[in-house]
Amino acid sequence: MTKESKKMAGMLLIILPTVMFGGVSLLSMLISDPTYAANPLRQDLWRAGHAHAGVFLLFALIALRYVDEARLSDGLKWFARTSIPTAAILIPFAFFFSVLTPDATQPNALINLAYVGAIVLAGGVVTLGIGLLRAK
Repeated sequence: MTKESKKMAGMLLIILPTVMFGGVSLLSMLISDPTYAANPLRQDLWRAGHAHAGVFLLFALIALRYVDEARLSDGLKWFARTSIPTAAILIPFAFFFSVLTPDATQPNALINLAYVGAIVLAGGVVTLGIGLLRAK
C-alpha cells in the first residue's frame, strides 16, 4: 500500500468513530426526544444519512486496497482515493442538514448536495473500475 493510501486509511479510521457516535446520538433521540420521534421525515433522512456515512466510509477503506493496483495517473488515483470519502461527507450532510429543524415537513435545498455526492461517488468508482480493468 502506498504512503498516500495509508495516510487516507489512517484518517478514515480516525473519523469512523464519529459515525458510531452518530448512531448512539440517533438512538438517544429516538428513545428520549419526542420531537425527533414525532417527525417521520426527519427520522428517515437522519437514519439514511447515518447509514450512508458508515457504508461509504467502509467502502472507501476497501477501495483503497484497489487504488494502488489500478493503472491510473497520479491525479486519477488521487481522485479515486478521495471521491468515496467525499461522498461520505456530502450525502449524509445533505440528509442531516436538509431537515435540521424538528418541524420540517420537506427537505430544504441542501438535499441537492446528495446528488452532487452521488455524481462524485460514481465518477470515482467508474475511474477506479477503469483503472483496474487497464491493470496487468
